[in-house]
Amino acid sequence: MHLVIIALLTVVTQVGGIVYIVSVATIRQKRKNSGILRLGVFTVLYPLVTFLLVPVMAPIFGREKIKESEHVKARSLFYKLANRNYVKPELNSAIGQISQAFSKQHPGLKLVYLDANFPFLDKFPLLPHLSHNDGKKIDISLVYEDSKGNLTNKKPSVSGYGVYEGPQNGEYDQIQVCKDRGSWQYDFPKYLTFGHINRDIKFSNPANRKLIQGIVRQKEVGKLFIEPHLKSRLNLNHSKIRFHGCQAVRHDDHIHFQLK
Repeated sequence: MHLVIIALLTVVTQVGGIVYIVSVATIRQKRKNSGILRLGVFTVLYPLVTFLLVPVMAPIFGREKIKESEHVKARSLFYKLANRNYVKPELNSAIGQISQAFSKQHPGLKLVYLDANFPFLDKFPLLPHLSHNDGKKIDISLVYEDSKGNLTNKKPSVSGYGVYEGPQNGEYDQIQVCKDRGSWQYDFPKYLTFGHINRDIKFSNPANRKLIQGIVRQKEVGKLFIEPHLKSRLNLNHSKIRFHGCQAVRHDDHIHFQLK
């Protein structure tokens, strides 16, 4: 059971497994109420490590926490608590510039980020992603409008993933093509919503087009992934906008972009 917990914490947070090992080593098995005591030690130690120690050590590995501001915020505390909010300084700078420019176009709107990277070690996988392992990648939420047509910071799922803006009639259906090829995982994020909320909001074509245009204009950005039907719908033709391949998961619930 200890091994399962260590593996799960490591996969989800990178450092949680190590903190758990320390918690287990601190309280001997034969001690009365050892399980409760270990849980207490872990509960106290983990946030201290995550919010105090990890940010100090991450720059050794060329990464830093995403700088939140009035223009940039995480979709939820989970992404910060799980240490999934680390990027290279160049990407942090680009995020700041993109968010400021976007907020000037749409006052009050924030750039909402989802999974970025773990703080340590290149090629350490940030599951379920294939490529978020070098500090160069980030996922951000799409932009929505309310029932009155006003842009909003609300999102359609708790996690920010899994509620799709699928192909409309006449649009190319890359999702079905990938699933027909046997890429069963392509639709997997629909199980990671943690709840479908704000059902009255809808995808904003003009705001998402402006956001994507602002991202690809940044010289530090090398690629941006989004589903082909959205690229076509939004009339986007920049060379940095690519199809990510059927081996990944669908990108009509978020935008992925990365450094060169």
